[in-house]
Amino acid sequence: MEHVYLREAVTLRPDRAAPQPAAGSEGTGAPPLRPEAERITPYQPGRSLEEVRRELGLSQVVKLASNENPLGPSPRALEVLARPGFLEGLHRYPDGSFRLLREALGRRHGVDPEQVVVGNGSDELLKLLGEAYLQPGDEVVMGSPSFSEYSYVARLLGAREVPVPVSGGQVRAEDVLAAVTPRTRLLFLATPNNPTGTALEPAELERLEERLPGGVVVALDEAYREYVRPERLFDSLGPVRRGRPWISLRTFSKIYGLAGLRVGYGLAAAPVAQAIMRVKEPFNVNQAAQAAALAALEDEEHVRRSRELVWNQRAWLVRELERRGLRCDPSDANFVLVRLGRADGPVAENLLHQGVIVRPGVPLGVPGAIRVTVGLPRENLLFLEALDRALAVEPVPAERSGGGTS
Repeated sequence: MEHVYLREAVTLRPDRAAPQPAAGSEGTGAPPLRPEAERITPYQPGRSLEEVRRELGLSQVVKLASNENPLGPSPRALEVLARPGFLEGLHRYPDGSFRLLREALGRRHGVDPEQVVVGNGSDELLKLLGEAYLQPGDEVVMGSPSFSEYSYVARLLGAREVPVPVSGGQVRAEDVLAAVTPRTRLLFLATPNNPTGTALEPAELERLEERLPGGVVVALDEAYREYVRPERLFDSLGPVRRGRPWISLRTFSKIYGLAGLRVGYGLAAAPVAQAIMRVKEPFNVNQAAQAAALAALEDEEHVRRSRELVWNQRAWLVRELERRGLRCDPSDANFVLVRLGRADGPVAENLLHQGVIVRPGVPLGVPGAIRVTVGLPRENLLFLEALDRALAVEPVPAERSGGGTS
């Protein structure tokens, strides 16, 4: 089961309840939490497909909430994991240096293996960047709305979040530069952005590289990079090769279909890579994950099929949604943000009870919208049929709507 988290939006909302002290911490002799930990809202795991089937008495449930690959894992990765004798080495610790995987990634991307870092998902690498560079009172600039991990890293390390508006799916270089101060240490930008799905304009990122002052590490979160059409891609390794303190964060969770194994990687300027290696745990990625990632990296056919499925189905899905009078943000990812023009919670809840799981917009910082993963053709059709029924219900005013199901 992949967890679906309520703590997903960078956008800060005044109506969010403050986290309560840890249960049992009073009168038990346990020390109080750090102030930084008190600021963090705990993860709230989403329900598994089986749990939804059982609770709602449904025979068929379609999950379009977590931006997973509907074709499943790379077949080559599955072959490696199923080899006779593979499990016999589980009493040994994994290779803490990731030598084979780093060498393969270095060859693939044309960088020195020493510039490759590997993590337990790319979100671990975000946290390691914070641990390496942030002190209390430092500032972290980030797009808003965007991936919640950026906010989490800042809060955990006692840094201040400095949101820059994402408008029309874009972050303007001028807005970022205006937000940077002498206390800024990290800049987190997602391209394509989550939850909007739009890739940042290469020209804006080029301007940012030219004008950003020193002393700021730029982390480009490119989890959905493989779904972007070539003409819309920014050369994120250009700044790395030019010695800028940049890192391109990528993942095996999306197009490679290995979300359940948790493998992410970064391609970074040497000083940034070395900083991450200083603070990472010794054995943070297990044997199975390393072996599967190495095999999936060479499975170009699976990547091609996965990309073509998304490109074709995304275009069809957007056409069908627009035909229904709904507006979709331009998407370069494997999901679509659908603007409903009404409260999103009741629509997401209605879809759930029909056996279609999507992400409501309020927890993502985009009220009045739902985020939908591009699935298999039959899954997308089931979603549209369920959405038609959900939209036929009397709209609920936004102020009466909760966050829906996550």
